[in-house]
Amino acid sequence: MKFTLAQLRYVVAVARYGSVTMAAQALNVSQPSISVAIDHVEDAFGQKLFVRQRGRGVALTSFGRKAVAKARQVLAEADELAALGSREAEVGGELVLGCFEDLAAYFAPALMRAFAERCPAVTVVIRDETFETLGRRLADSAVDLGLTYDLGLPAHFARILLHELRPHALLPAGHALADQRTVSLAELAAHPLIMTDQPHSWQHMLDLFLSRGLTPVAQSTTSSFELQRSMVANGFGVAVSYTRPHGDLSYDGLPLVCKPLADPLPMQRIILAHDTRQRLSKAALAFIEVAKAWFASHDVFTG
Repeated sequence: MKFTLAQLRYVVAVARYGSVTMAAQALNVSQPSISVAIDHVEDAFGQKLFVRQRGRGVALTSFGRKAVAKARQVLAEADELAALGSREAEVGGELVLGCFEDLAAYFAPALMRAFAERCPAVTVVIRDETFETLGRRLADSAVDLGLTYDLGLPAHFARILLHELRPHALLPAGHALADQRTVSLAELAAHPLIMTDQPHSWQHMLDLFLSRGLTPVAQSTTSSFELQRSMVANGFGVAVSYTRPHGDLSYDGLPLVCKPLADPLPMQRIILAHDTRQRLSKAALAFIEVAKAWFASHDVFTG
């Protein structure tokens, strides 16, 4: 069985991007070069790594998931070996960070900057993910670590706690509840509730009300957190959120009012997640330490 590290890098890139075309663009090589590498590695193993999906790129086979996970380990160790001769960095290689889309803009760039100062030889790739896609990509080794809320992840995933958040009410300026010091879920339930359409997210928010024996008078969903905030700011309803950007303005410049919830509700956790069935690289271990230190030294969602 013979194949090169370069061919393994091509295979891992295709698994990461789910597409030969996108992998070729990312690596700045031709698509035929990627396809030839895949064929060569599959011939060496005697098994298929990918299933071609017409119009939807490629997906890993069951064997392919195992092979790519091991290939990523081999490549990480090869990069670490190459970095031994460098005095500037003890940790090298690549780190793929999957970020739940509502958190990515607030934390990923700052964490990348802090990590670059600690490990300048590591290339960091950021992927925006939904709750559903993040779990799959972690399991497929397309992502090394996931920055997310602790929702919808399998039991065998490790969860490294970075921060805990209390939910708050999100109201339009001038709302009848806006002058109160705190707002209860019972008071919010009397107004239309706007939620994002992430399955784990909207179910979690609805469960907060159901746990108190409440059902909002009306419910609607939006495609994104920022659209939710703009809908609230324009008076279409109220919301409950954990995420709070710095500055209580919607994208269209309207003011929002954030109020603590009076109900004794559980905290939500921001975590780094990874699949315990796969070995973490030195780059991933270093990133975990940088992220823990960053969150410990910064105020998060204080407005």
